[in-house]
Amino acid sequence: MIWSTKNWEQLTTRELFEAYKLRTDVFVVEQGCPYPEVDEHDLQSRHLFAWEGTELIAYARICPPNTVYPEASLGRIVLAKENRNKGIGRELVSRALADLKKQWPEAPVKIQAQQYLESFYTSFGFETIGESYPDVMVMHVDMKLKED
Repeated sequence: MIWSTKNWEQLTTRELFEAYKLRTDVFVVEQGCPYPEVDEHDLQSRHLFAWEGTELIAYARICPPNTVYPEASLGRIVLAKENRNKGIGRELVSRALADLKKQWPEAPVKIQAQQYLESFYTSFGFETIGESYPDVMVMHVDMKLKED
């Protein structure tokens, strides 16, 4: 498995296509959430890829402070269906958090997590803030990373 992280300007058209395809396949098609998957936050974010040969198997978006939230954030964390429950998601989030902290070491971190993954993110040190709420037909929770 090959991991790479790039800024928007460094992405190839193939990498961009594969990221958008995986995100759309999972969030729009598999989860049945018709919403504008592509947004302006991609332009300001870093993009973490996990490749198996030419196949993109995992992806995460790493957003600087004052992009999605005043805090830095992770989003669009996604794995191809056949690669779930193999520990790749844990490595994806670990690598994304490491990159975020390297880029913005002083920034607090906030995420919007699908509620069924709340305990997964808690295992990384995130705490739920507020109540769960529906967002595009899926229940979500806001979470903040505990400060060291």
